[in-house]
Amino acid sequence: MLLDTIELHPAATPVASVIVLHGLGADGSDFLPMCDELDLSAVGPVRYVLPRATVRPVTVNGGYRMRAWYDITGADLTRREDEAGLRESMRQVHALIGREVARGIPAQRIVLAGFSQGCAMTLLAGLRHPERLAGLAGLSGYLPLPETTAAECHPANRNVPIFLAHGRNDGVVPLARGAASRDALQAMGYALEWHEYPMEHSVCIEEIKALQQWLLQALA
Repeated sequence: MLLDTIELHPAATPVASVIVLHGLGADGSDFLPMCDELDLSAVGPVRYVLPRATVRPVTVNGGYRMRAWYDITGADLTRREDEAGLRESMRQVHALIGREVARGIPAQRIVLAGFSQGCAMTLLAGLRHPERLAGLAGLSGYLPLPETTAAECHPANRNVPIFLAHGRNDGVVPLARGAASRDALQAMGYALEWHEYPMEHSVCIEEIKALQQWLLQALA
């Protein structure tokens, strides 16, 4: 089944779509202000799709049920990853991309973006998607299942543009984890744009401005 989504539709027929994946315990509505701030008018009408992840128990939060793309079992994000949850959500993200294609937006005009857990899902789903996408943008996150990425990434997205940004003072996903993901992707041959900002686990206006410039290039 398709995930529930919040959508911002342009007045005219869209020529591109940006799918934005929220973080742990958040909701698609959290990124409505960021979408409002982005000015992509130079590429034409753009539809924003902000899905709501499935509600599930999250171990690190005492089993409390919240919107999450996958379970987090502990503070060490690199150990005991919830592979089943990751792959289930990847199928859901791929289905959202497929719906945009069915609605008339070619895959190469679709950008997948996300924050924190949403960044992890962006990299997981985007690199494995069987059709070339316009780009992948990850904010304050990391590369999940890194040991399988090289073998599973799809040739269609071997040269997909990637934007990664991280806060130097991030206490949730440490900068070192984001930088390690950057290095792993570069070692696999991916060309990417990297930004750091003096912020915590959040989004800043300078980051949004840099993302806007990258999006204009990816969708040019």
